[in-house]
Amino acid sequence: MSQQGENPQSGVNEEDRSTSSISPAMIGWGVAAAVLAIVSVTFNTSSMVLSAGWFAKRVAVLVGAILGWLGAMAGDAIRKFAHPDAVFTNGGILSLIWIKVFWAVGPQILGLCVGVFFGCAMVLR
Repeated sequence: MSQQGENPQSGVNEEDRSTSSISPAMIGWGVAAAVLAIVSVTFNTSSMVLSAGWFAKRVAVLVGAILGWLGAMAGDAIRKFAHPDAVFTNGGILSLIWIKVFWAVGPQILGLCVGVFFGCAMVLR
């Protein structure tokens, strides 16, 4: 019973690889996009939103949520590509914390906001 050349743990994760195509980050940014789209349409007091009907507001929330999610995913791709390996600062520990927080969620939040606001404005215009 020689097991030379065989990996006894290779069959353990076969099911895990096929079922994990959607990451929790994708779901989280989708929920954040939906919440931001609902809040941006609900609490907006501009004449563009106030004069829109019920159906137009619902479509604006849907389009804003989809484009916001796409913007967050694009921001995540940009973050993964442009994230620096090392950060140098002469502003102290607070500056270092700010840089770390920005590179953790900054590009995703920018993409999320641009996508949601553009999507809602595109429908309600």
